[in-house]
Amino acid sequence: MRILVLGGDGYLGWPTSLYLSRRGHDVVVVDNFAKRDWEQEVGVQPLFPVPTLRSRLRAWHELAEIDIPARIGDLQDYRFVESLFSEFEPQAIVHYGEQPSAPYSMIGQPQATLTQVNNVVGNLNVLFAMRDRAPDAHLVKLGTMGEYGTPNIDIEEGFIDIEHNGRSDRLPFPKQPGSLYHLSKVHDSHNIMFACKVWSLRATDLNQGVVYGVETEETGLDDRLATSFHYDDVFGTALNRFCVQAVADHPLTLYGRGNQTRGFLNIVDTLRCVELALLNPAERGEFRVFNQFTEQFSVSQLAGLVKEAAAEMGMNVRIDHLPNPRVEMEDHYYNAKHTKLLDLGLEPHQLSETLIDTMLGKIRRFRERIDTALFAPRATWRPKEYAEPALVAPMASVPSYERPVSRN
Repeated sequence: MRILVLGGDGYLGWPTSLYLSRRGHDVVVVDNFAKRDWEQEVGVQPLFPVPTLRSRLRAWHELAEIDIPARIGDLQDYRFVESLFSEFEPQAIVHYGEQPSAPYSMIGQPQATLTQVNNVVGNLNVLFAMRDRAPDAHLVKLGTMGEYGTPNIDIEEGFIDIEHNGRSDRLPFPKQPGSLYHLSKVHDSHNIMFACKVWSLRATDLNQGVVYGVETEETGLDDRLATSFHYDDVFGTALNRFCVQAVADHPLTLYGRGNQTRGFLNIVDTLRCVELALLNPAERGEFRVFNQFTEQFSVSQLAGLVKEAAAEMGMNVRIDHLPNPRVEMEDHYYNAKHTKLLDLGLEPHQLSETLIDTMLGKIRRFRERIDTALFAPRATWRPKEYAEPALVAPMASVPSYERPVSRN
């Protein structure tokens, strides 16, 4: 089918584009390289060298003999979005094209505003372009399990059946987002559900857990095809940080007591989940939600798994606890349902199978690129407190609406 991959230069968008194109789909990559600008803004870079998008597309053509066209533009520009849909007439849209970091959204007013405007307006423009130019297309939108928060009941897949005062209804599961980034994703979900109801669009909201993994079958073919891997305090994840800290002979740093529990999945499973959603599309007028993760771990459990895997490779790792910069429950109930993708045929990979052979092994290859100064948290959820005030001043000086667009 004809598929637009929005945010196709990113950690998930790039390998998704290769995966789908290799399976015979007609893929167009769309990006504006804003993520690369945000990385420069906060002074970080991926652990593995990531060539420009044009260079990676050339390498893919050379290795796989597959051409993937690219369109460079901002989803906040409706004229660009509408022309993109008119030109390509997509049958499906895979939407990764948003600011992806909770810590970035909590740095200050400029970053919070940028996150909300970029994510919500860009998503709205996609919905209007679907309505006017591709009404039968299927939107597969990357959401997040963080929309739900940590309620003291089981988390259902998108909707919950309730009884109240003798009446019953099926309603969207209550949302308790943990950051202004997660709140932007809640807005997206509500807007998509509304568009499906009033315009009869079709959409699948993939409420994804934390993704781990350094490569896929396609990106592993050549270093020139590497996807972005972050371990820093802004764009990295706890698991990425632990793996890099282990290789750097640095203590694994847990925020607070480490009892925070979340859902996780391998990047390879992310690609398969997207494919399953595409091959089994929603009906016209249907807004459906899949909880996209395969395992649940607490932060302490993650650190223990990394310590154990590192020991098998001869590394002696210790674990430290830092004050938690986030405002979140550290001791909580967490049991989220995730059966819909399994019912469609997902065969999950396990984290224990991945740590040594792929993650720690490849990270060790690039040990000299590790910057240990990026381990400590610099943004906080608490007012007027910053671990490193020097970082905040230049960020605050960047206009929240008028960012320079880098050229690839």
